[in-house]
Parts: sequence; C-alpha cells; structure tokens
Amino acid sequence: MLQDTSAQPANPGQNSNADALKQMGFDHLIHNFDFLGWIVFVVLVAMSVLSWYFIVANFIRNSMVRARADKVIQGFWNTSSTQEAIRMLEEQPKGEPFSKIALDAASAVAHHQAAAGGRLAETLSRSEFIDRALRQAVARESLRLEGGLTLLATVGSSAPFIGLLGTVWGIYHALIGIAASGSASMDKVAGPVGEALIMTAFGLFTAIPAVLAYNFFMRSNRLTYAQFDEFAHDLHDFFATGARVEGTAPAAVVKK
Repeated sequence: MLQDTSAQPANPGQNSNADALKQMGFDHLIHNFDFLGWIVFVVLVAMSVLSWYFIVANFIRNSMVRARADKVIQGFWNTSSTQEAIRMLEEQPKGEPFSKIALDAASAVAHHQAAAGGRLAETLSRSEFIDRALRQAVARESLRLEGGLTLLATVGSSAPFIGLLGTVWGIYHALIGIAASGSASMDKVAGPVGEALIMTAFGLFTAIPAVLAYNFFMRSNRLTYAQFDEFAHDLHDFFATGARVEGTAPAAVVKK
C-alpha cells in the first residue's frame, strides 16, 4: 500500500538545524539571560560606553592641545613685554596647558618679589622658587592629560575575561541542558554554545578599541610631556636670568 507522506517533513534533521540556528542569534541571547548573564552583559556595555566616551574626549582634547601648542609658545616669546605676554596667556582657553604653566611661573616670580627681604626669600632663591612652581605646574597638566587612561587600561585588560566568564557560564548551561534532555542533538547544544561565543566576541569588541586607544594616547602624551619640559626649562631660564638660553630664542624675545 502507498503511504501518504505529504504531512511528513522531507528532512527532519534540516528542521532541527534551522531551529538550532534560530537559537544562536543575539535576540535569543537577550531573552534567555539569567542573573549572571545580565550582570556580565551590563558590565560589558557600561565598559564599552565609558571607553568610547574617553576615547572621543581625549582625542578632541589632545588634538586641541597639539594644535594650539606652537601658537601659545611662539605667542609668548614674540610679545614685546612680560605684561603683554601675561595678558595673552590669560586669554587662552581654560584647558590650554602651556599657558597655565607660564602663568604659574610668572605668578611665582611676582610672589617671590613681593616677599623680598622676608623669610621666603631667605629660604628659597628666586631660581629655586620658580623651579618648584614649574615642576608643580608640569605635573598638574601632565596628570590632566592622563584623564581616562586608567579606565581604558582597565577595560582593555579585564573585558576579555568578563566576556570569558559569560562564555563559561553559557557552556555550563549547555551541559546542564544536555544532561537534562539526555540528548546531545544540535538544537540542544547550538543555542547555549552560540550564546557563549557571542559573549566572548562582545568582550573582545569592548577590549580591542580600549587597548588601541590607550597605546595611541600614551604615545601622544609622551610627545606633549616633552614639550612641557622644554617650555618649562625655557621659562625657568627667562624668569630666573631675564633671557632664554642662547641659541633657542626666536627672533623676538620677551623683555621685562
């Protein structure tokens, strides 16, 4: 006798594989999170958002500092008097570091002159007082440039392991599902394992931009630190002796 096979699936294994693929998507992952899965996911999202915020903020800040550095330095040395130079520095944006270093040096000179004959002048010479002010200013501005770098380093080093935690937890659930069903078929294994791999990928996607940005900003900051030191040495020579070191001054030099 002929049997009617129209109601039977042509390939039961094919339907099983299709169901398994549906369980490997991100949407299925979101709807099947447990408590630990949500913690891992939320932490990775927060890390990603914060790292990208600091990546964009630091890029904008560093670009503005590097773009204005030569203008501020040359503007200081090309003014005709110290008073004019100070006015020019005070007009710079609040976050511009080179002007703040020069203003601290000028303030130290004025403070030391005002204390002439007093205990301060006897304890510290003019050169020592200026040097201390410049060191503090350079350290302060250098620290400001490092804002967010600690977070980028933390994200870059820890995000892969947080994603791996989600992966291990997902594989653990896959093994529980296999044990409960007594079957290691594709539809029982693919979903949990696929979700676990998504968490690994999410951890890597969070960590890689943070690591690359951290290395980029560290290199950029080292160049800016070198400019800080060079400018601070020139400021010390000028405010302590009245002139820059011979051979480093531009065509016009500030006059007291």
